[in-house]
Amino acid sequence: MPSPKRVHRKSWDVDWQAHSLTFSCYGRQPFFSGHHAPNWFLETLGEARDAGLFDLWAYVIMPEHVHLVLLPAEGVPVRQILFRLKRPLTQRVLAWVRGTRPVFLERMADRQPDGTVTHRFWQRGGGYDRNLRSVKDINEKINYIHDNPVRRGLVAQSKDWLWSSARAWIEGGDKPLRVDWASLPTLSK
Repeated sequence: MPSPKRVHRKSWDVDWQAHSLTFSCYGRQPFFSGHHAPNWFLETLGEARDAGLFDLWAYVIMPEHVHLVLLPAEGVPVRQILFRLKRPLTQRVLAWVRGTRPVFLERMADRQPDGTVTHRFWQRGGGYDRNLRSVKDINEKINYIHDNPVRRGLVAQSKDWLWSSARAWIEGGDKPLRVDWASLPTLSK
């Protein structure tokens, strides 16, 4: 039986172009529905940003996927950013699940035709990557991701979603994670 073709994420790594990234949990399962995984992802996101890989402009962690709007540092490909975000979180989650909730491993099991089983936190592939070429594109994408929890009926107002930069955009501040305002083009909030 021929092996299935692997779908690759298309990415255009153009210096000084912002990116909208979306990537999902394995099988679109709500792995972010508790507090551990969202907090760990925010830590990982902050560490990658502080390492100089990108400027972070907006984010939202939904129960089964993540949206980011960021500006990669000059010469940093999106695949490197994704690796620095996905791998550490996967390792941390798997260590925690194995130690405290091993029954949950079954939900993360990815069985290959040859019988090999790996455990995944993230869906295969890089997810969705869109270059944002104008201030209008950036503004629309930030508003879209901030409104995602409201559209889903998870909160009444975007600023009420704990795992989002919406509150920082609406009220100022840097909770739960700092937004890199200095590099952001002038936008309307």
